Amino acid sequence: MPIFGFSDSLNDKGERSLSASKSIDAKLDALQNIGSHDDDGDTESLPKMSRELALPLMAESYRGLLTSLGENVTREGLLKTPERAAKALLFFTKGYEEKISNILNDAVFAEDHQEMVIVKDIEVFSMCEHHMVPFFGKVHVGYLPKGQVIGLSKIARIVEIFSRRLQVQERLTKQIAVALNEAVKPSGVAVVMECAHMCMVMRGVQKNNAKTITSSVVGNFRDDPKTREEFLHLIKG
Repeated sequence: MPIFGFSDSLNDKGERSLSASKSIDAKLDALQNIGSHDDDGDTESLPKMSRELALPLMAESYRGLLTSLGENVTREGLLKTPERAAKALLFFTKGYEEKISNILNDAVFAEDHQEMVIVKDIEVFSMCEHHMVPFFGKVHVGYLPKGQVIGLSKIARIVEIFSRRLQVQERLTKQIAVALNEAVKPSGVAVVMECAHMCMVMRGVQKNNAKTITSSVVGNFRDDPKTREEFLHLIKG
């Protein structure tokens, strides 16, 4: 079963070439077995050469998609679209290449601070894994230090790593909370995310103003209602 798109490729007449198809599928099958990731933690990165190899294969699949839509892939406006689209998709999913341990880079510091730390209104862009269309919005992240703090920019980087993968918002929210909790070992972590989903806006029920809010709380934020209320009050202020 190929990873991307179609079982064959275009010849000069716009017909399908089975022999080219088998060659592409063989390469895709090889790629399928390189690298893996789990939903709650780090990623086993795809080697750089594998993603470079993926680019022409993805571009070929985009040509097939455009042809199936009835488009002429040889017209001027679409000549380079398959390559552009493939590069864009690789960028949108670059989180698969990154590991939390690499971005922390000695950014966790011993500090006698036990009051709440919040980074709010972090912009988040991701792609729904069900329809491969975007969802986007803001995420608010707070934690209660217990002897150590993390560089503030690293919180945004954790959000970026997990959001640049095919996602569902519920899992993304949890992944951010779990990653921060593992990195800093605080007394508690709270994450609230609010996003608009293009799968609800552009298709399906087509509700332009609908937003989805998800939360994930750990430690004191889960166990102490006053702590949780303070966090919610501060992110709304």
